[in-house]
Amino acid sequence: MTDDTLFRLEATIAERLQGDPAASYVAKLHGKGLGKIAQKVGEEATEVVIAALSGDAQELTGEAADLVFHLLVLLGEKGVPLSAVLAELNRREGTSGIVEKQSRSN
Repeated sequence: MTDDTLFRLEATIAERLQGDPAASYVAKLHGKGLGKIAQKVGEEATEVVIAALSGDAQELTGEAADLVFHLLVLLGEKGVPLSAVLAELNRREGTSGIVEKQSRSN
């Protein structure tokens, strides 16, 4: 069984990117531009770290969901499909993180 939640969310975000900023948070972010969207991803990543260090699993879960959401908004803004990210993860599967990182620095 596969869970298509992220793909459904990606589709919703794509629809809302062109929506009314008064009615859509995604459209409002889009209207503020790439810099603001990237800033939100950074803020959410920081909140994930803080939640992880606090030891509260429920807070971490919520912050992780916020981070994934904002990352999908950023990917949508840049025209990078979730499938491309998943393909890259699949490409890396079974490769040591150390080896994979070294291959990128060459």
